[in-house]
Amino acid sequence: MPTNTLSDAKCKGARPADKAFKLFDGGGLHLWVSPKGGKVWRMAYRILGKPQTISFGPYPDVSLAAARAKRDALKAALREGMDPRAQRRAKRDALTFKEAVGQYWEGRGDVSRSYRSNALRGLEMHLFRLLGDKPIHDITRDDLLEALRIMDANGLYVYVRKVRMWASQVFEWAVEHSYATINPAVLIRSEKAFGKAMVTNFAALEMTAVPAFMKHLASEDLNLHSVLACRMLALTWVRTVELRMMKWSEIDGEIWRIPAGKMKRRRDHLVPLSKQSLEILKTMAARSRGSAYVFSAEHRPDRPISENAVLALLHRMGYKGRMTGHGWRSVGSTWANEKGYHPDAIERQLAHVPENKTRAVYNRAAYWPERRKLLQDWANWLDQITQD
Repeated sequence: MPTNTLSDAKCKGARPADKAFKLFDGGGLHLWVSPKGGKVWRMAYRILGKPQTISFGPYPDVSLAAARAKRDALKAALREGMDPRAQRRAKRDALTFKEAVGQYWEGRGDVSRSYRSNALRGLEMHLFRLLGDKPIHDITRDDLLEALRIMDANGLYVYVRKVRMWASQVFEWAVEHSYATINPAVLIRSEKAFGKAMVTNFAALEMTAVPAFMKHLASEDLNLHSVLACRMLALTWVRTVELRMMKWSEIDGEIWRIPAGKMKRRRDHLVPLSKQSLEILKTMAARSRGSAYVFSAEHRPDRPISENAVLALLHRMGYKGRMTGHGWRSVGSTWANEKGYHPDAIERQLAHVPENKTRAVYNRAAYWPERRKLLQDWANWLDQITQD
């Protein structure tokens, strides 16, 4: 039977049909195409006269050339009397959950470095203690649920769902590569298994309390990244996560260009930087230690500042339950509306898209002159009430 009959063009061009089908390359190697469009390399062979099938992984992750190399290696092993099933079992039994997490997430080149870092950190912090050293194929639904329920019991209702999702992706990869036979995460129904946080608005100061707050903030240690981050939140009206993930590569003169992938509404967003904001950036640049992040963790320049850093500062200042980092968006918006600034300029600066679809199409630079003036006037007012 002829071999090497497929081409990359034929593999790429294969379209799903009502039923799964195979594209044969010869020597037992074929590309299996599912009705949903998934493509997996498989090879048929015999052990003691009994037909067997082995998977070489998904296409195009495993290229045509790589699949052929795996076929040739398998045939060589068979000629030596080796059983690939036994080799696979040994390989599978040796892979721990911790190792699987590392292999899968380090190979995710389609996500940002910060997202990959967050996923790795979440799995390490919350699942490795109970599951890290267990062979991934031995982990059951109950094992995974036991670890996740610790997070749920600690009130991490949103985060536990993220960690379950990140773990699920690892198990899917493990199943595809024959390290596991099931994905236990899909057997856990988050809406039933975990609690839900009470929906509340982000705490924000009344306007009359802002002057006293600014004076208090000015008395804090300006060497702390959390203090400067809190002031930057006040000056820019961005969400806390957007500030945490702020990178030097996003600063373009007097403009902060936040890419769509970091925004809640998945649209690029421009933030005009006031003179006061630029002064903070100048201070942070002198402390950057080569970090990609503007506000890096105090002792880990490779990581952004903690998601709780600003909140912990506010609690220490005595504003627990009265103010959050996110609360500056509400405070700033209230001030701007009271001062009579254009409502659309205010909404665009908050990265809100107009609900009325007949209005102007969303433009990341819409109302730019008004927004520049708005944030500079706001920054000047904050300085004024701090010094009065």
